[in-house]
This record gives sequence, C-alpha cells and structure tokens, in this order.
Amino acid sequence: MGEHLPAYTPRVPDLTYRFTRAELLELALTHASADGARNNERLEFLGDAALDLIVAQELFMRFSELSEGALTEIKASIVSRKNLAMAGARLGLAESVTLGRGMRSRTLPGSVLANLYEAVLGAIYLDGGYAAARQWALESLGAQIESAISLPRDGNPKQVLQEFVQRRGAGLPRYELLETRGSAHAKVFLVAAWVHEQRFPSAWGRTLKEAESWAAFEALLVLRERGELESPAGA
Repeated sequence: MGEHLPAYTPRVPDLTYRFTRAELLELALTHASADGARNNERLEFLGDAALDLIVAQELFMRFSELSEGALTEIKASIVSRKNLAMAGARLGLAESVTLGRGMRSRTLPGSVLANLYEAVLGAIYLDGGYAAARQWALESLGAQIESAISLPRDGNPKQVLQEFVQRRGAGLPRYELLETRGSAHAKVFLVAAWVHEQRFPSAWGRTLKEAESWAAFEALLVLRERGELESPAGA
C-alpha cells in the first residue's frame, strides 16, 4: 500500500485504501462514456475475476462442511450486481465517477455502480496485490457476506421460503415476472416474490427458475433482517 493519498482520493471519502499509483484510481473511476479509448472496462474485468476468487476463498475457509453447490449459491448471492451496487453507493462512487456528457444528468444505474466497484477492486489488486484487494473486498462487502451466510442452507431458497410461510399459515409464495431483457439466446429475467400482499425485493436470473430462486433468496434476506427467520445452527 502507498504512503500518501493521491490528490483526488477525497472524491471517494469512504474508500479506505491508499493508492501508490494514483493513476489507477483515476482510471477505475473513468466510465466508458467519458473516453472511449481510456476507461475502466479492463479494470472491471480484472476486478470481477479477483472478487470471485476472494469470496470463494473466504467461503471455502469458513465452511468446510458445505458442498460445492451450496458454496456456489452463497457466492453468487454475495457478488450479485445488487450487492455490488449497494457497496459502490456506500463508498461514494456515484459522486466520484467521471462520466460523458450524456450521462451526467441521469441517476447512475445500479449496473454502472456495480461495474465501478469491480473496477476499483481491480485497481487495488494492481496497486497493492491480492492481499490488499482481499482485505478491501471483505471489508466493503462485510454486511452482504454476513447476511448471505446467515441464511438457512438446507434446501433451495424457494423451498425454505415456502416452508416458512406455510408454518405461518400464509399459504404459498407467488412469483411475479417484472421484466425480461436480452436476445432470444441471452435473456435475463427480473422476478419478485410475494407473500400475501407484500412484495419483496426483485432479483435477476439467467432463467426464469433461477430468477425465482434469487427472488426467494431476497425475501429470506428481508425476513432474516426483521428477525422473523432464525439463523441456522452454527451460523
């Protein structure tokens, strides 16, 4: 890690990492709309790969009893675009990014915030190495990691949600398709879970089944935060 903060680091007041190579942070905060030839897309690619390894390692070390499938499910929830966007917003990346003129008047989409988070992580990896990137990622995603690992891990999320609401005498959850995007061979689906008259946060999936599973997972997160869903033993 570097000894001095670069001049423009105050633009990201909650970053917590001190860059030696200040130009890496500047590049990480340059959206493609600002300069087509010099932008953060390559750093985003690197950060995405680094994050997958960091979270996979953390889960592997924490949970020796979990299967590959269970580890994959938890990892996917932690590194979801929604979680990365939330982390990016907390870090102040929306106020820090350099945008092209056409995007400056718009509210920054969550997808752009998630990409910024990955680009900053990629920059930290190049500047300070894997250990620095790992420390920063685990700190900045700490709340998301703890929420994901505290959920019940027996059965899939739809099954867990169904059993929960049936115990409460609330019938069955239902799933609403809110949006479909992409071409015929690369579609993604946005789905929300409903219990009675309450709609829980929506989630994207590459198939309708996957989107429903993540929608159930989002509902379980809300129930867990309310204290209505008990943590599994040992979590």
